[in-house]
Amino acid sequence: MQAKPQLNGLPSYKPGKPIEEVKKELGLTKVTKLASNENPYGSSPKAVEAIQAIASQTAIYPDGYAATIREKVATKLGVSENQLVFGNGSDEVIQFLCRAFLSPNTNTVTADPTFSQYKLNAAIEGAELREVPCVNGVHDLDAMLEAIDENTRIVWVCNPNNPSGTYVNDKAFSRFLEHVPAHVLVVSDEAYYEYVTAEDYPETLPLLEKFENLIVLRTFSKAYGLAALRIGYGVANPKLISTIDPVRPPFNNTLFAHAAAVAALEDDQFIDHCVEKNSKFLKQFEDFCHKHHLIFYPSQTNFILIDFNCPGDEVFDYLLRKGFIVRSGQALGFPTCVRITVGTKEQNEELFAVLEEMLVSKTVEQ
Repeated sequence: MQAKPQLNGLPSYKPGKPIEEVKKELGLTKVTKLASNENPYGSSPKAVEAIQAIASQTAIYPDGYAATIREKVATKLGVSENQLVFGNGSDEVIQFLCRAFLSPNTNTVTADPTFSQYKLNAAIEGAELREVPCVNGVHDLDAMLEAIDENTRIVWVCNPNNPSGTYVNDKAFSRFLEHVPAHVLVVSDEAYYEYVTAEDYPETLPLLEKFENLIVLRTFSKAYGLAALRIGYGVANPKLISTIDPVRPPFNNTLFAHAAAVAALEDDQFIDHCVEKNSKFLKQFEDFCHKHHLIFYPSQTNFILIDFNCPGDEVFDYLLRKGFIVRSGQALGFPTCVRITVGTKEQNEELFAVLEEMLVSKTVEQ
């Protein structure tokens, strides 16, 4: 059997190590996972109750149109229901876009480093990938514009950017949109939207009326704490949504995902609590970095990318043996960095103590 030639040598996604695997491998009784930017406070109790209420309905297919969650999200965002497409996480919406618009005769433009799924899905479709280096972790939008030509179909703006946590401001993004040719789809991937506190962060939804080539991606996996249920969505003009919807598989969200997401949207207090805690503890990470003269990337997310001035894998291994799972920057395009999810107060304090030990031991070695 022969697969697509572009699949030869293509790496599969490598998630962070599971907690139970690390416990078994290293003989640890306690392991804290701060690698995947999950919400350390879980999800709204209302979401849990909603799942429990329908736990006996496993034999029933979910609503393929996602009518209830569609209505709820449309009302929440102030958009029309026909402006929405739902995916098995926003990752699946990325797949929809690549399948719908990319082919071997096209190209797509991304920042570098940025979220890996843009590159992976473009490669699967056989499209040319044009990667434009970030400047201090931020998208270089002017250089990305220069990379666009008549064969460009999609340009990706991960905002805030994963893995750096940095963001493109409203003026820069609006100027960018004004100059992107109408035949190029602009994707504003806003997975961490709820965590953003910057006053000059772009409000992209109102821009959809002016720019028919814009789609905004959001997810319930991060601040809403529904990562296990895999539900995200795209917002765009109805014509664009109708263009990509045929590539969406039938019943691509579970009944439980729909119910939990609906309930989660009714609990603004939970989101406000999570965002408040995240901002407070993110500041503690920044203070730790200042104290130890560590360079870090200013973050608008629930994670922070820290430069330890040594191979990221070394820091990853050290922390792993101490019971902390983080993400090495060596696989993310930042070889001397480590990306750490902002945890609870207790988790962060325990991590800081271990990092203190590591930094002292490195100082002694030098």
